[in-house]
Amino acid sequence: MFSYRHAFHAGNHADVLKHLVLVRLLRHLATKDAPFWVVDTHAGAGLYALRGEWASRRGEFADGIGRLWRCADVPPAVADYLDEVGAVNGDGGQLHHYPGSPFIALRALRERDRLRLFELHGNESKVLAGNIAEAGRDAIRRTIVRCEDGFDALKSLLPPPPRRALVLIDPSYEDKGDYRRVLATLRDALARFATGCYAIWYPQVQRHEAAELARRLERLPGTRWLHATLTVRAPSPDGLGLHGSGMFVINPPWTLQPALEASLPWLARVLAQDAAAGFTLRSLTS
Repeated sequence: MFSYRHAFHAGNHADVLKHLVLVRLLRHLATKDAPFWVVDTHAGAGLYALRGEWASRRGEFADGIGRLWRCADVPPAVADYLDEVGAVNGDGGQLHHYPGSPFIALRALRERDRLRLFELHGNESKVLAGNIAEAGRDAIRRTIVRCEDGFDALKSLLPPPPRRALVLIDPSYEDKGDYRRVLATLRDALARFATGCYAIWYPQVQRHEAAELARRLERLPGTRWLHATLTVRAPSPDGLGLHGSGMFVINPPWTLQPALEASLPWLARVLAQDAAAGFTLRSLTS
């Protein structure tokens, strides 16, 4: 269903939703002086060349960040997201690179903030470590990259020393067991660190496990949550492919819902591939 190498999908409509939410969460964390950690359980390579061998093979970014790149009069949260993409593309105005979650997080870090990245795929982990090294001395000092299973490794970091953290859980879901592991990992994490902010990405695909994950996340007891989905087209007749995605955030900041209320209708319209495009936004915050 998916290629493990995220470069195939870098900058697609699912990345747009995931990273727009990530930018909003990071900017909220940075409004307070207290330090925070960011933990990414499935970090990928961190930075992607959109004209390179992998991304250009499918060109999924064309119907994602490619549609947004030249837009004017965008909602504020979309503008913030586009600023992060622009930061890795220089001053020429051309879209050549796309920042994965690690590089978006890296730009948000301050002096005492820290970034912890897990990537089990050996080649991806090496590329990620190299990209962090090229980002400079401060990036190296604030970041640890580990070639490990992020589901299991997360346990060793919770609770984090500053007691403030954002945990991003976004596996590829190529293995349908990932749906089960997301729930198990999240339950364990909440038992260790109940006040953390957890952001879970999942695909909208014609697979029972995907729909069931969303339902089970909403039923987690004792949690405050926000659940956003962005659908860009109807499911394919052959049952293959990604027609949308969801972001489920536990302990969301109050600023996230109004930002998504302003952004999701606009994104659904601009990224629509057919008349089935749309969005949902649900929350349980009290």
